[in-house]
Amino acid sequence: MVRELRARGFLVSKERVERLMRDNGIYARYKRSYKVTTDSKHGLPVAENLLARNFTPTVPNQVRTSDITYLWTDEGWLYLAIMLDLFNRKVVGWSMKPCMTADIVIDALTMAWFKKRPAVGLMHHSDRGSQYASHAF
Repeated sequence: MVRELRARGFLVSKERVERLMRDNGIYARYKRSYKVTTDSKHGLPVAENLLARNFTPTVPNQVRTSDITYLWTDEGWLYLAIMLDLFNRKVVGWSMKPCMTADIVIDALTMAWFKKRPAVGLMHHSDRGSQYASHAF
């Protein structure tokens, strides 16, 4: 904020900006800390990377990707697993739970399958996390 004000020609100190912001109920948004959601150091088998960074399929329902992230809600932290159709980046399945176990990705996969029953040959790409490498998934 100080740099921006100075760039616009205002002579201000950091302390003055802090005081004015505090007096007006303005608070800076801090960068949230990084939280690891991928446990790739496990003994579970992982699939070969068939996608090979080719993120441009030519037709829908050819390649789907999925990942897990976390969100702050009124209930606290929740984990969100989503599955996207890589052709149009449309969400085809998702699941939200308070813990990051294999059932969160299984639920997202199940929703995606029932929503758009894919033909044989659909490629699914995810990270090498333990949820995606689990026997149940």
